Amino acid sequence: MDGVNDMSSDDRKRAYRMDLLVASAMVAAGLAVSGASLVRLNAEATQMAQATPPLQSTPGAETKPSAPAEPVTTGARPSQIPPEPARPDADAQKAGATPALPPAPAEKTAAPVKDR
Repeated sequence: MDGVNDMSSDDRKRAYRMDLLVASAMVAAGLAVSGASLVRLNAEATQMAQATPPLQSTPGAETKPSAPAEPVTTGARPSQIPPEPARPDADAQKAGATPALPPAPAEKTAAPVKDR
């Protein structure tokens, strides 16, 4: 237990005060940097730029309709077009149906692992 308590009480107090001083200086520096950043952000936020020129009216726009009428949708699926699978079954392919998607790539397999 000789190496555990080598510092005297005054040395420990001095080291504690030094650590406390360094820690408080780091906190103060962090607060100063944060404050300076916030001030700079507030100063830059007041600048505004217009990306596009203002819109100008087309001659004769008062007499033309502004937009075409919205199409009426019922939300139902069209009944005259039946759904088709992406890959037709074998009978349909024999009858001439072509798949909508290309064939999937072949899996790469290796030789079986030999026992030692």
